[in-house]
Amino acid sequence: MADYDVLVVGAGLAGMRAALAAQERGAKVAVLSKVHPVRSHSNAAQGGINAALTDRGDDWQDHGYETVKGSDYLGDQDAIEVLAQEAGREIIALEHMGVIFSRGEDGRLGTRRFGGQQRARTFFVSDFTGQAMLHVMFEQVLRAGVEVLDEWFVTSLVVEEGRCAGVVAIELRTGKLHLLRAKAVIIATGGLGRVFEPSTNGLICTGDGMSLAYRAGVPLMDMEMVQYHPTTLKGNGLLMTEAARGEGAYLLNSKGERFMERYAPTMKELASRDVVSRAEQTEINEGRGVDGCVFLDCRHLGKKFILERLHQVYEEGKAFANVDITEQPIPIRPGMHYQMGGIKTDVDGRCWDMKKRWRGVPGLFAAGEAACVSLHGGNRLGANSLLDTVVFGRRAGHCAAEYASQEPLKTVSQARLAHEEERIHALLSRNSSGDSVAKIRLEMGQSMNEHLAVFRNQEGMETALRKVRELRQRYDRVGVRDRGRIFNMGLVFALELGAMLDCAEAITVGALERKESRGAHFRTDMPERDDEHWLKHVLVYHTLEGPPRIDTLPVTITRWQPQKRVY
Repeated sequence: MADYDVLVVGAGLAGMRAALAAQERGAKVAVLSKVHPVRSHSNAAQGGINAALTDRGDDWQDHGYETVKGSDYLGDQDAIEVLAQEAGREIIALEHMGVIFSRGEDGRLGTRRFGGQQRARTFFVSDFTGQAMLHVMFEQVLRAGVEVLDEWFVTSLVVEEGRCAGVVAIELRTGKLHLLRAKAVIIATGGLGRVFEPSTNGLICTGDGMSLAYRAGVPLMDMEMVQYHPTTLKGNGLLMTEAARGEGAYLLNSKGERFMERYAPTMKELASRDVVSRAEQTEINEGRGVDGCVFLDCRHLGKKFILERLHQVYEEGKAFANVDITEQPIPIRPGMHYQMGGIKTDVDGRCWDMKKRWRGVPGLFAAGEAACVSLHGGNRLGANSLLDTVVFGRRAGHCAAEYASQEPLKTVSQARLAHEEERIHALLSRNSSGDSVAKIRLEMGQSMNEHLAVFRNQEGMETALRKVRELRQRYDRVGVRDRGRIFNMGLVFALELGAMLDCAEAITVGALERKESRGAHFRTDMPERDDEHWLKHVLVYHTLEGPPRIDTLPVTITRWQPQKRVY
């Protein structure tokens, strides 16, 4: 048994930023991750990170307003104000840590413009910003001497006397289960992209942390808000970064028209992601696509510029589509990219409400894509996700360290470890001749993509919910062919699938509950936004028996009143 003040689950940008912040405040910290930290999915963020710097003549209030508008007024404005106000200091802190941001000819930090924003306030490292930030953050974790437990997988949170007291986790190298006690636990496990197929997300993005918190008693909020990115590669869903459109690339239909002029005459390709994705899907549905796609055209940018600013997109086009984007448009379509909802938290990462308006678990914190502060509401602006990880990772780390300084370690019975051992043993002992994990996972992903994508309706969502619940019954009979314990990835995949099914059900019941269209949740049977009845968050609570319990919370509005959203 190992003991910590703060245990961080997840080693992406949010997790490592939280760990550094907690250690700065004197906490004994460890980071636990199912993959090596630099293999975390933060690697995949390409385009950049937003901040309004006053020396550029920019104003945090403009950034805040455009984030609120982008969220279709579902984002909590107190959280958005924090994000926008603290963005500048995090950009400077990252540069001081060693992130080599791209610079302009004047030697100052360069910016590009991203969707839903009037100004160029996105700082970047070519088109691999997340990777550059992640590696530097890991260097800082090593420099600080934070303990890192990589290739460990958390099977459950330990809750004692109503408070989070640690985790039970498998050390994959040995297959041994460990009980890790902590005064505070921060979940920073990222998103759930592989609940949908295809997805821009890596195979490790399986909603583990969301499921852990959900089953421990914390609500998942606004899970129906699933972002489809406008430019994913035909065939495999690979991300073609928004940086391409930020640098001036066009979207074309089969007639060679820049069709976004019809849907967003002012912002065109740089309207918010939900607007662009719906426009693309409409073009495809109405017969102006080519083989289920439209085209991203970068040719006019010039080869020299593309190889300097969009080199990764160039390489991906060549490798995965046999397209040279300096000479040809590349086929793209909307694809599942990001989860705006997640584990309900406050602005300091707490997974419980100090005012007792919603039920949670004291001692548990969350940050990054796993969490729902509600920054992003119904639609996230591009380049706000990296900002989310560092701003709210830092805040969660500081708050968790302060909480730990006032809390004793809970006594945890070894029976908890024995119970988890029995559960794992039962899974490994099942007959493996039935459904495979891969088969159920694929059926789930295809059903979610069919019925909860850019356009939705009652009948389709009900079909998806029936499918998810049928798959849950089949999952309860799934076996694992490998009966060993050392690096048993079949066991990990089976546990991940259980988490994904939890998330799929939460998404579906939340979507059925919301009787309107808002942001990424566009119902063809209810196409209008309804602020009178649905300017509120949907909370989904796990129950031991029967379907999830649904509740709602009002949206926090501080200075920007809802208005018609046009681009």
